Amino acid sequence: MSRSALRTALVTATTLVALLATGCSNASTPTEEAGETAAAEEGYITPGKLTIATGDIAYYPYVIDDDPASGEGFEAAIAYAVADKLGFAHDDVEWVRTSFEAAIAPGPKTFDFNIQQYTITDERTQAVDFSSPYYSASQAVVAVTGGAADDVDSLDGLKGLTLGAMAGSTSAITIDEAIAPNVDPLLFDSNEDAVAALSANQIDALVLDLPTAFLATAVYIEDSFIVGELPAAGVPDEWGLLLAKDSPLTPVVTAAVDELREDGTLDALADEWLGAGQGVTLLQ
Repeated sequence: MSRSALRTALVTATTLVALLATGCSNASTPTEEAGETAAAEEGYITPGKLTIATGDIAYYPYVIDDDPASGEGFEAAIAYAVADKLGFAHDDVEWVRTSFEAAIAPGPKTFDFNIQQYTITDERTQAVDFSSPYYSASQAVVAVTGGAADDVDSLDGLKGLTLGAMAGSTSAITIDEAIAPNVDPLLFDSNEDAVAALSANQIDALVLDLPTAFLATAVYIEDSFIVGELPAAGVPDEWGLLLAKDSPLTPVVTAAVDELREDGTLDALADEWLGAGQGVTLLQ
Protein backbone atom coordinates (compact mmCIF):
# COMPACT_ATOMS: atom_id res chain seq x y z
CA MET A 1 0.00 0.00 0.00
CA SER A 2 1.41 3.42 -0.91
CA ARG A 3 1.96 6.12 1.73
CA SER A 4 -0.88 8.14 0.21
CA ALA A 5 -3.28 5.21 0.34
CA LEU A 6 -2.20 4.38 3.89
CA ARG A 7 -2.77 8.00 4.99
CA THR A 8 -6.24 7.96 3.43
CA ALA A 9 -7.11 4.71 5.15
CA LEU A 10 -5.96 6.01 8.54
CA VAL A 11 -7.98 9.22 8.17
CA THR A 12 -11.07 7.22 7.18
CA ALA A 13 -10.65 4.83 10.09
CA THR A 14 -10.17 7.68 12.56
CA THR A 15 -13.31 9.43 11.28
CA LEU A 16 -15.37 6.24 11.59
CA VAL A 17 -14.16 5.69 15.18
CA ALA A 18 -15.09 9.27 16.07
CA LEU A 19 -18.55 8.90 14.52
CA LEU A 20 -19.17 5.63 16.30
CA ALA A 21 -18.07 7.11 19.62
CA THR A 22 -20.38 10.04 19.12
CA GLY A 23 -23.29 7.76 18.25
CA CYS A 24 -22.79 5.60 21.31
CA SER A 25 -22.38 8.44 23.78
CA ASN A 26 -25.30 9.63 25.92
CA ALA A 27 -23.43 12.69 27.19
CA SER A 28 -24.75 16.12 26.16
CA THR A 29 -22.80 19.08 27.49
CA PRO A 30 -24.06 22.22 25.71
CA THR A 31 -20.75 24.04 25.24
CA GLU A 32 -20.99 24.94 21.57
CA GLU A 33 -23.97 25.81 19.39
CA ALA A 34 -24.10 22.35 17.81
CA GLY A 35 -23.79 20.75 21.23
CA GLU A 36 -26.59 22.90 22.59
CA THR A 37 -28.87 21.91 19.73
CA ALA A 38 -28.18 18.21 20.20
CA ALA A 39 -28.72 18.46 23.94
CA ALA A 40 -31.97 20.35 23.42
CA GLU A 41 -33.29 17.72 21.04
CA GLU A 42 -32.75 15.11 23.73
CA GLY A 43 -34.50 17.26 26.33
CA TYR A 44 -38.02 17.55 24.90
CA ILE A 45 -40.80 15.77 26.78
CA THR A 46 -42.14 14.37 23.49
CA PRO A 47 -39.73 14.04 20.54
CA GLY A 48 -40.81 16.26 17.66
CA LYS A 49 -43.25 18.22 19.87
CA LEU A 50 -42.93 21.28 22.09
CA THR A 51 -44.91 20.85 25.33
CA ILE A 52 -45.82 24.17 26.96
CA ALA A 53 -47.62 24.61 30.28
CA THR A 54 -49.76 27.42 31.60
CA GLY A 55 -52.07 27.84 34.59
CA ASP A 56 -55.02 25.62 35.48
CA ILE A 57 -57.08 28.61 34.37
CA ALA A 58 -55.36 31.14 32.12
CA TYR A 59 -56.81 34.62 32.06
CA TYR A 60 -56.99 37.61 29.72
CA PRO A 61 -54.82 39.42 28.75
CA TYR A 62 -52.34 36.54 29.00
CA VAL A 63 -54.56 33.95 27.29
CA ILE A 64 -57.87 34.72 25.59
CA ASP A 65 -60.89 32.57 26.53
CA ASP A 66 -58.63 30.17 28.47
CA ASP A 67 -57.49 28.75 25.11
CA PRO A 68 -53.69 29.01 24.78
CA ALA A 69 -53.72 26.96 21.56
CA SER A 70 -55.39 29.93 19.86
CA GLY A 71 -52.19 31.94 20.21
CA GLU A 72 -54.33 34.86 21.36
CA GLY A 73 -53.20 36.79 24.43
CA PHE A 74 -49.83 38.13 25.59
CA GLU A 75 -48.34 34.88 26.90
CA ALA A 76 -49.99 32.60 24.35
CA ALA A 77 -48.53 34.76 21.58
CA ILE A 78 -45.09 34.73 23.20
CA ALA A 79 -45.23 30.95 23.55
CA TYR A 80 -45.84 30.50 19.83
CA ALA A 81 -43.19 33.07 18.95
CA VAL A 82 -40.67 31.07 20.98
CA ALA A 83 -41.90 27.85 19.37
CA ASP A 84 -41.30 29.37 15.94
CA LYS A 85 -37.75 30.37 16.92
CA LEU A 86 -37.15 26.79 18.06
CA GLY A 87 -38.35 25.45 14.72
CA PHE A 88 -41.77 24.13 15.76
CA ALA A 89 -44.89 24.60 13.67
CA HIS A 90 -48.13 25.66 15.39
CA ASP A 91 -49.52 22.12 15.16
CA ASP A 92 -46.40 20.72 16.88
CA VAL A 93 -47.11 22.63 20.09
CA GLU A 94 -48.94 20.75 22.86
CA TRP A 95 -50.39 22.43 25.96
CA VAL A 96 -50.67 21.10 29.50
CA ARG A 97 -51.92 22.76 32.70
CA THR A 98 -50.25 23.15 36.10
CA SER A 99 -50.90 25.04 39.29
CA PHE A 100 -48.56 27.94 40.02
CA GLU A 101 -46.95 26.33 43.08
CA ALA A 102 -46.63 22.82 41.62
CA ALA A 103 -44.62 24.07 38.66
CA ILE A 104 -41.98 25.84 40.77
CA ALA A 105 -41.54 22.87 43.13
CA PRO A 106 -38.41 20.72 42.67
CA GLY A 107 -38.71 17.54 40.64
CA PRO A 108 -39.58 16.24 37.18
CA LYS A 109 -41.80 18.34 34.92
CA THR A 110 -44.60 17.49 32.50
CA PHE A 111 -43.62 20.35 30.19
CA ASP A 112 -40.68 21.72 28.24
CA PHE A 113 -41.34 25.21 29.55
CA ASN A 114 -44.10 26.89 31.58
CA ILE A 115 -45.44 30.41 31.05
CA GLN A 116 -47.68 31.97 33.70
CA GLN A 117 -46.14 35.22 34.96
CA TYR A 118 -43.29 33.63 36.88
CA THR A 119 -40.99 36.20 38.44
CA ILE A 120 -37.33 35.18 38.29
CA THR A 121 -35.96 34.99 41.84
CA ASP A 122 -32.79 33.56 43.41
CA GLU A 123 -34.90 31.34 45.65
CA ARG A 124 -36.80 29.82 42.75
CA THR A 125 -33.64 29.21 40.72
CA GLN A 126 -32.57 26.75 43.40
CA ALA A 127 -35.35 24.43 42.18
CA VAL A 128 -36.00 25.39 38.53
CA ASP A 129 -34.42 27.15 35.56
CA PHE A 130 -35.62 30.33 33.90
CA SER A 131 -35.09 31.84 30.50
CA SER A 132 -34.01 35.44 30.22
CA PRO A 133 -36.91 37.85 30.95
CA TYR A 134 -39.72 38.31 28.44
CA TYR A 135 -41.48 41.05 30.45
CA SER A 136 -40.90 43.38 33.39
CA ALA A 137 -44.07 44.10 35.40
CA SER A 138 -44.96 46.57 38.12
CA GLN A 139 -47.41 45.98 40.98
CA ALA A 140 -50.64 47.84 41.67
CA VAL A 141 -53.29 48.08 44.40
CA VAL A 142 -56.93 47.31 43.60
CA ALA A 143 -59.86 48.18 45.86
CA VAL A 144 -63.66 48.27 45.78
CA THR A 145 -65.42 51.62 45.59
CA GLY A 146 -66.87 52.71 48.93
CA GLY A 147 -64.27 50.82 50.97
CA ALA A 148 -61.40 51.82 53.23
CA ALA A 149 -59.06 52.58 50.30
CA ASP A 150 -61.30 55.18 48.66
CA ASP A 151 -59.24 58.24 49.59
CA VAL A 152 -55.80 56.62 49.70
CA ASP A 153 -53.20 58.44 47.59
CA SER A 154 -49.91 57.46 49.25
CA LEU A 155 -48.02 54.49 50.66
CA ASP A 156 -48.68 55.77 54.19
CA GLY A 157 -52.41 55.61 53.47
CA LEU A 158 -52.07 51.86 52.79
CA LYS A 159 -50.24 50.99 56.01
CA GLY A 160 -53.35 50.66 58.15
CA LEU A 161 -55.34 48.60 55.64
CA THR A 162 -55.76 44.84 55.49
CA LEU A 163 -54.10 43.95 52.20
CA GLY A 164 -54.23 40.69 50.30
CA ALA A 165 -52.13 38.87 47.69
CA MET A 166 -51.31 35.41 46.41
CA ALA A 167 -48.87 33.58 48.68
CA GLY A 168 -45.34 33.29 47.32
CA SER A 169 -45.92 35.93 44.66
CA THR A 170 -44.06 39.13 43.89
CA SER A 171 -47.23 40.93 44.96
CA ALA A 172 -46.87 39.50 48.47
CA ILE A 173 -43.19 40.49 48.63
CA THR A 174 -44.04 43.99 47.42
CA ILE A 175 -46.61 44.43 50.22
CA ASP A 176 -43.93 43.74 52.83
CA GLU A 177 -41.10 45.69 51.26
CA ALA A 178 -42.78 48.63 49.50
CA ILE A 179 -45.67 49.24 51.92
CA ALA A 180 -44.57 47.64 55.22
CA PRO A 181 -48.17 47.65 56.56
CA ASN A 182 -49.07 47.89 60.23
CA VAL A 183 -51.64 45.10 59.73
CA ASP A 184 -50.51 41.62 58.68
CA PRO A 185 -51.57 40.98 55.09
CA LEU A 186 -53.75 38.00 54.22
CA LEU A 187 -52.17 35.61 51.72
CA PHE A 188 -54.15 33.22 49.52
CA ASP A 189 -53.49 30.12 47.44
CA SER A 190 -54.44 31.89 44.21
CA ASN A 191 -55.37 35.29 42.81
CA GLU A 192 -58.91 33.95 42.40
CA ASP A 193 -59.15 33.36 46.17
CA ALA A 194 -57.75 36.81 46.86
CA VAL A 195 -60.28 38.41 44.50
CA ALA A 196 -63.08 36.55 46.25
CA ALA A 197 -61.82 37.85 49.61
CA LEU A 198 -61.86 41.42 48.31
CA SER A 199 -65.37 41.03 46.95
CA ALA A 200 -66.48 39.62 50.33
CA ASN A 201 -64.89 42.57 52.21
CA GLN A 202 -62.44 40.25 53.98
CA ILE A 203 -59.59 42.51 52.84
CA ASP A 204 -59.50 46.24 52.11
CA ALA A 205 -57.35 46.06 48.99
CA LEU A 206 -55.57 43.57 46.77
CA VAL A 207 -52.10 43.73 45.21
CA LEU A 208 -51.73 42.39 41.66
CA ASP A 209 -49.35 42.94 38.77
CA LEU A 210 -50.49 45.95 36.78
CA PRO A 211 -51.85 44.16 33.67
CA THR A 212 -53.93 41.86 35.87
CA ALA A 213 -55.09 44.86 37.90
CA PHE A 214 -56.48 46.46 34.73
CA LEU A 215 -58.26 43.24 33.85
CA ALA A 216 -59.64 42.85 37.37
CA THR A 217 -61.10 46.35 37.51
CA ALA A 218 -62.47 46.19 33.98
CA VAL A 219 -63.94 42.70 33.97
CA TYR A 220 -64.26 40.59 37.07
CA ILE A 221 -64.32 42.77 40.21
CA GLU A 222 -67.46 44.88 40.25
CA ASP A 223 -67.23 48.54 41.27
CA SER A 224 -63.46 48.32 41.65
CA PHE A 225 -60.65 50.73 40.81
CA ILE A 226 -56.85 50.91 40.79
CA VAL A 227 -55.66 52.84 43.85
CA GLY A 228 -52.21 53.27 42.30
CA GLU A 229 -48.99 51.66 41.16
CA LEU A 230 -46.43 50.56 43.75
CA PRO A 231 -42.71 51.35 43.58
CA ALA A 232 -40.39 48.48 42.76
CA ALA A 233 -39.36 46.53 45.84
CA GLY A 234 -37.41 43.39 46.58
CA VAL A 235 -36.49 41.54 43.41
CA PRO A 236 -37.29 43.10 40.02
CA ASP A 237 -40.57 41.68 38.75
CA GLU A 238 -39.09 40.19 35.59
CA TRP A 239 -40.98 37.24 34.14
CA GLY A 240 -39.19 34.28 32.61
CA LEU A 241 -40.14 30.99 31.01
CA LEU A 242 -39.83 28.27 33.65
CA LEU A 243 -37.97 25.02 32.88
CA ALA A 244 -36.86 22.00 34.87
CA LYS A 245 -33.65 22.49 36.85
CA ASP A 246 -30.59 22.05 34.61
CA SER A 247 -32.78 21.44 31.57
CA PRO A 248 -30.78 21.03 28.34
CA LEU A 249 -33.42 23.27 26.75
CA THR A 250 -32.60 26.31 28.90
CA PRO A 251 -29.84 27.71 26.62
CA VAL A 252 -31.85 27.40 23.40
CA VAL A 253 -35.08 28.72 24.96
CA THR A 254 -33.16 31.69 26.39
CA ALA A 255 -31.60 32.33 22.99
CA ALA A 256 -35.09 32.35 21.44
CA VAL A 257 -36.36 34.88 24.00
CA ASP A 258 -33.28 37.04 23.46
CA GLU A 259 -33.90 37.08 19.69
CA LEU A 260 -37.53 38.08 20.25
CA ARG A 261 -36.40 40.92 22.49
CA GLU A 262 -33.77 42.11 20.02
CA ASP A 263 -36.05 42.04 16.99
CA GLY A 264 -38.79 44.00 18.81
CA THR A 265 -41.34 41.18 19.00
CA LEU A 266 -41.63 41.26 22.81
CA ASP A 267 -42.27 45.01 22.88
CA ALA A 268 -44.81 44.71 20.07
CA LEU A 269 -46.73 41.97 21.88
CA ALA A 270 -46.67 43.94 25.15
CA ASP A 271 -48.06 46.98 23.35
CA GLU A 272 -50.76 44.87 21.68
CA TRP A 273 -51.99 43.01 24.76
CA LEU A 274 -50.87 45.07 27.77
CA GLY A 275 -51.04 48.58 26.39
CA ALA A 276 -53.80 49.60 28.82
CA GLY A 277 -51.29 49.82 31.65
CA GLN A 278 -50.49 53.51 31.17
CA GLY A 279 -51.35 56.56 33.20
CA VAL A 280 -51.65 54.98 36.65
CA THR A 281 -50.50 57.12 39.60
CA LEU A 282 -47.30 55.94 41.27
CA LEU A 283 -47.86 55.86 45.03
CA GLN A 284 -45.09 57.42 47.12
